Amino acid sequence: MTVTLYGVARSRASRNLWLLHETGMPFAHVPVIQAGRLADPAAQINTQSPAFLAVNPTGKIPALVDGDLVLNESLAMNLYLAKKAGGPLAPANLAEDARMTALAIWAMTEVEPHTINILYHRVMKPVAERDESVAQAAIAALAAPFAVLDAALAETGFLVGGRFTVADINTAEVVRYAMPVPALFEAAPRVKAWLAACHARPGYKAMMAQRDAEPA
Repeated sequence: MTVTLYGVARSRASRNLWLLHETGMPFAHVPVIQAGRLADPAAQINTQSPAFLAVNPTGKIPALVDGDLVLNESLAMNLYLAKKAGGPLAPANLAEDARMTALAIWAMTEVEPHTINILYHRVMKPVAERDESVAQAAIAALAAPFAVLDAALAETGFLVGGRFTVADINTAEVVRYAMPVPALFEAAPRVKAWLAACHARPGYKAMMAQRDAEPA
């Protein structure tokens, strides 16, 4: 049965699109857009459309449907999809599975709250709504996690098993939000090189092509 992904590439669904392109797994894609990005929410399916709320009552993207299974957290969705697809992206054993899960939780709790504030207050929000103090606090808070990540990459250049896996996709998509601050990457050269290698992957390029084709 083909899985169905709800969301657009200009959202956290980017993580899932990247992984799906990497695996070559067939999937259906329903481009549900954030309601707040539409002048007329009735014009197309969006996060507040009844059809989507029937899939995810929280009204947030992405969402994944695979038969009777419905998942709504992007990093968990990728962990599931990697194991469903099998191959090198997936955990090879229980220890790798645990490590990948731990990394996803770490990225979500220790890194993303700060990287998303950089993205909001350096790029996404209108200039008048940006708060540089919030951005600066986020930059300061990321020094320690970036150092941890840099050390984790020292041995093989990857996060789990000495190869490119779902753990790299999940973490790279969280770290990507900090790219408006090059100094963070200059201070963590292994992170800089690893992110560049991740972004050279064909799956990432395919996802970004979809993203670039979407309305800003």
